[in-house]
Amino acid sequence: MDSLVSTDWLAQHLGEPDLVVVDSSWFMPSSGREGHEEFVAAHIPGARFLDIDEVSDRSDTAPHMLPGAAEFGAAMGRLGVGRDDRIIVYDNSPVRTAARGWFMLRHFGAQKVAILDGGLQKWVAEGRPTESGEPASREAVFDAVERDELVTKRQLLRGTGLPWLDARGRPRFEGTEPDPRPGVAAGHAPGARNLPFGSLYREDGTFKSVEELRKLFAEAGVDPTQPFVASCGSGVTANCLIFAAHLLGNDDTRLYDGSWSEWGADPATPKVLGPA
Repeated sequence: MDSLVSTDWLAQHLGEPDLVVVDSSWFMPSSGREGHEEFVAAHIPGARFLDIDEVSDRSDTAPHMLPGAAEFGAAMGRLGVGRDDRIIVYDNSPVRTAARGWFMLRHFGAQKVAILDGGLQKWVAEGRPTESGEPASREAVFDAVERDELVTKRQLLRGTGLPWLDARGRPRFEGTEPDPRPGVAAGHAPGARNLPFGSLYREDGTFKSVEELRKLFAEAGVDPTQPFVASCGSGVTANCLIFAAHLLGNDDTRLYDGSWSEWGADPATPKVLGPA
């Protein structure tokens, strides 16, 4: 199974016993949309809903930080997702949150995880079936283990020696637009480069070609085949950059999970305005 699967591929394999479809749709609080509510209204048949906010470290002040391995594994067991399953993640969100679901599942040990190219948007546009309500229960075991692929604010302040790539839109990165979260400063970290996550996708929500992705990384001044740190507003869209690098053969990337929600809220962290 490839890491990026088409709607045609999923339609052909849907219903196979070891194949699990996961909806990880999440929306910005200001959007007025709610992921689980939309999932219950319509989802790909048999899909299960991964709530990024719920399956998180609720004790952390930064939003939807990754939980501990045991907590994640227990949540996936309740959801009916096994670590050894073939897992297809999709979303119906303008902030492309399937990449966050993909990252979470792989981070805690799943090996066979793919993103549905174009997500629910493309699936529905092609007239494919959906269903409503909650999914049937499914027996599953997810023995979670953590991969070493995160960096912390403390490590970044000390210096990692890696390029830092920020996935936020250019106005937020440059500070010409205020951060949507109260108490979070505008701008970006010194030395960070900017590659807005939205530039990785075509209008229909599918990923651009590998040639186009390489060009986008090059224009941002980062080699996608080498290790780098990815961040964004709150650790969600940064995973789009990590997945794009994965498509280019690079699995040696790092996520700053706290991202700008943590960095920008700390008066002691250095911040700059303007272009990279």
